[in-house]
Amino acid sequence: MIVRIATEGQYELTESDAEALNELDNHAVGACEAGDEEQFNATFRELIDFVRKHGQPVAEDRLEPSDVILPPPDVSFDEAKAEFSGEGLIPG
Repeated sequence: MIVRIATEGQYELTESDAEALNELDNHAVGACEAGDEEQFNATFRELIDFVRKHGQPVAEDRLEPSDVILPPPDVSFDEAKAEFSGEGLIPG
């Protein structure tokens, strides 16, 4: 799975990492739906850190479509509520 962090670049994750990322995405959706900004911020930081830690950076000269595009690390809670809803950023 190729994940893009907006304003940063792309990372390639394994299938098992994709499953863990989906769980974090679901927690972020839950926090947004509950209106819990503090919990969302903590979960979103964890999600971004997970991608950076477990993902392999994709070379800038390698053109790959992104399977998932995460908002930039400084996304506001109001902006996030529009994206982290329903199934979230990662369907399934």
